[in-house]
Amino acid sequence: MNTSQLRIGLVSISDRAAQGVYQDQGIPALRDWLTQALKTPAHFETRLIADEQPVIERTLIELVDEAHCSLVLTSGGTGPALRDVTPEATAAVADKIMPGFGEQMRQISLHYVPTAILSRQIGVIRKKALILNLPGQPKAVRETLEGVKDENGNIRVQGIFAAVPYCIELIDGPYIETNDAVCQAFRPKSARRPVA
Repeated sequence: MNTSQLRIGLVSISDRAAQGVYQDQGIPALRDWLTQALKTPAHFETRLIADEQPVIERTLIELVDEAHCSLVLTSGGTGPALRDVTPEATAAVADKIMPGFGEQMRQISLHYVPTAILSRQIGVIRKKALILNLPGQPKAVRETLEGVKDENGNIRVQGIFAAVPYCIELIDGPYIETNDAVCQAFRPKSARRPVA
């Protein structure tokens, strides 16, 4: 396995989708957005699992420790419902909590729906990987990653992905380049590499 390649775990957490009651939309939404946003080639590891804390914990550990993913994005299971345990599972496997990611996701979503305050998404670091809980709806996934744009396409509120490449670099992960038309990664000037 090439561990220097960018490896990204995509996890959709849904009881009904995992049981085949309906088609999963989380993984396709994540993969589509990342395919547009990344210049750096990436290998995706995908998992569709039920909303069970031990299953979520095992999946996150496996993606980081065994599949060597530098980034793991989850979709679903972050609301106040009794079955929503994604944040608890994510915190249980974390070495560090990164509260800014959850704060920014809620700030972005509040531009669209008042129920964003019910969201409990978090970001954490496990070993050399960043794990982020994203919303369950594909439209909300895109909004939180890209941010809030005005009618001319200018950023009004930064999306969370702008900070992801530099965060991964700081924890000894690969250097990630983005497609600026979709999402411009922010780095201090001292951390930027010349364009090849």
